[in-house]
Amino acid sequence: MGAKIMRVLREALFALILCAATAVSLTAAAQPAAAPRASSAPATPAVAPPVVPAQGAAPGGGQGDTAAAEYVIGPEDTIEIEVIGQPNRARARVYTDGSVQLDLIGRIPAAGRTPRELASQVAAALKSGGFYANPVINVEVVGFAARYVTVLGQVVSPGLVPINRAYHLSEILARVGGARESAAEYLVVRPEKGAEKHYSIKKLSEGDPADDPLVTPGDKIFAPSAEVFYISGQVKSPGTFAIHEGMTIAQAIARGGGLTDSGNGKKITVTRGGKTLKLAPTEVVLPEDVLVVGEKLF
Repeated sequence: MGAKIMRVLREALFALILCAATAVSLTAAAQPAAAPRASSAPATPAVAPPVVPAQGAAPGGGQGDTAAAEYVIGPEDTIEIEVIGQPNRARARVYTDGSVQLDLIGRIPAAGRTPRELASQVAAALKSGGFYANPVINVEVVGFAARYVTVLGQVVSPGLVPINRAYHLSEILARVGGARESAAEYLVVRPEKGAEKHYSIKKLSEGDPADDPLVTPGDKIFAPSAEVFYISGQVKSPGTFAIHEGMTIAQAIARGGGLTDSGNGKKITVTRGGKTLKLAPTEVVLPEDVLVVGEKLF
């Protein structure tokens, strides 16, 4: 009898323990997750994920306009620097010594570089400093210092031409109204440093960058007067005219308005170097030639 009572009591106690454990489990499952306990160790700073370049963006720079990308940054220009994918932009002015002060990387040289070149330099500095894994940088010139090229000679409006971006030589010529009729067929560009170069006006519009370069602040652009010839006699408009490359005697007569009714196209004398010559209509005119067209004999 005593053994039976003890067995019943043990079974009842086991049932109570089981019910209590089940209730605790259900209560814990219903409670929200507890916040992790604060650690006394300093928190590890989050590392920014690498920026994925946008489609079509070149590593180290995001410029899409070729002319803007080729503009050469100068002292006192204002630039804006952006890390693609990050919300903030940094704006800074280039000091007179050509350097610029930037957050994280400090003072770096900027003058003499294009926006694309400076973007690559900033990207490399941020990467080597451990700030970004593979940053893509965009540099934009948002404020231009007062810089000029000087245009002189046989153009419609010679003078100082301010440049606030990268300009091709053809654009500068257009801004001064083009070359006069008395101008030679080429322009002379004299940079502040380096040798002067000649560029054909005819080729400026043909699209080859070698024939239509970008100008640089401080360049002097000169349109010289064309070399000339003189024509008189039996032509409709005698006078002094510019020589074009490869111009023949026949073309020179046409430039002089053509023959008069009494003009003789086979009776042409040319004074050249103090000597009087008889030249065929297909001969090339030289500078300072004096052409005289004779009369017909009736």
